[in-house]
Order: sequence, then C-alpha cells, then structure tokens
Amino acid sequence: MTQRIRCADGAVRERAVAAALAAVRRGDLVIVPTESVYALATDAFSSRGIAALRDVKDYDGSVPIPVMVGSRSTVPGIAARIGDDALALMEAFWPGPLTLLLRPQPTLAWDRPAEAPLAVRMPLHPVLLALLGRSGPLAVTAANLRGLPAPTTVDDAVAQSGEAASLALDAGDLGPDPGLASTIVDVTGPVARIVRPGALSEEQLRHALPRIAGDEPVTGA
Repeated sequence: MTQRIRCADGAVRERAVAAALAAVRRGDLVIVPTESVYALATDAFSSRGIAALRDVKDYDGSVPIPVMVGSRSTVPGIAARIGDDALALMEAFWPGPLTLLLRPQPTLAWDRPAEAPLAVRMPLHPVLLALLGRSGPLAVTAANLRGLPAPTTVDDAVAQSGEAASLALDAGDLGPDPGLASTIVDVTGPVARIVRPGALSEEQLRHALPRIAGDEPVTGA
C-alpha cells in the first residue's frame, strides 16, 4: 500500500522530503508533484528503481527515462560537452518547463539505452526541488498509464500506478487539467533545435537564444 504524506503545508515539508529521500535511496518509486501533474520518481542510478519504473510504465529497455535535477550545477556531473546554447537556455528557463537533450557522461554506470541523448529538466515545484536538492538526479516520468491523461491528484496517480510507489507526496490538486508538457530542445548539435512543442513558445525561446532552430510556432501539447 502506498503511504501518503500531505505536504501542501510547508510545516510538514521537511518530513515529506526526508521520507521521500529515504525511499528513493532504497530504489523505491515515489509519487511527486511537478508544476502541473504528478509523476513517478526514483534514484536515476538505481537498477531496482529504474526496473520498477519501466514495469509500471510498460517501457522496454530502449526507452530513455527523463532525469530531473535540483540545480544547474548538477548537470556537468551527468552530461558531457555542455555548450553555450545549453547554458543560455538553463539560465533563462530553469527551473521551469524546459527539457534539454544533452550527451550523457560516458563513464556513468546507469540503465540507459546506448546512444540515446539524456533528457534533463529542473522542475519548478518547491517540494520536488527540495527533494532533488538532497537526492541528486532522479529519473522522473508522469504517473499515468499509456493512453490516459497525466494525473493532477494523488488519488489518480496512486490508482494509475497500481500502488507500485511506496510513498506519495500529496501537494493537493494541481489543477483541473494537465498543463502543457515541457518544451524539448536538442542541444547535442552545433545549433539548438526544438524537437517537441510544449509550455514554452518558440518566441520565448528565441528571446533567450535567437539562433535556435524551429520553423513552426510552439503551441501544441
């Protein structure tokens, strides 16, 4: 059964973060709030946690799982060859709904498909940021089953994940509808390139990085 801790009130946030930290260090799954939906998180370097996450999401080994970090300073430890475009976008939009595709550090031992880029984001929710600040990188993906909308309440997240998570951090209802997914920008090449439309518009991205590649307005989910 999934234990639940209400953490919308800042007074219990420390207890919630401490419990979540212990859980992810064991390789457990934890349901966490992001800016717009609830997600499943585990230690990015835990074979047990990644296997459990793949099982819940029905992901095979070829599917790369996104990683979230608590600060920009964490990124050089997990990504290689971080260029000026990536740094400019981090400075402008992190924390926030921007995912960057980077080259992973080749020396790290973790469960990732060969040759896949590393999807990295720094989220905006204060509870998740507090956890990331203590845990280090976490593998994080929306707590929904295939074909269903991402959950905006803990009840829905627990129901969809089949209580696979040992702990759920309940920050309340995140809204009536899931927000737009993060915008994804590939910064592995010589020029940054928008590869998935999302919450940040092309106009916003170009304000920070005028030479970013992308011809269509970024307005979709």
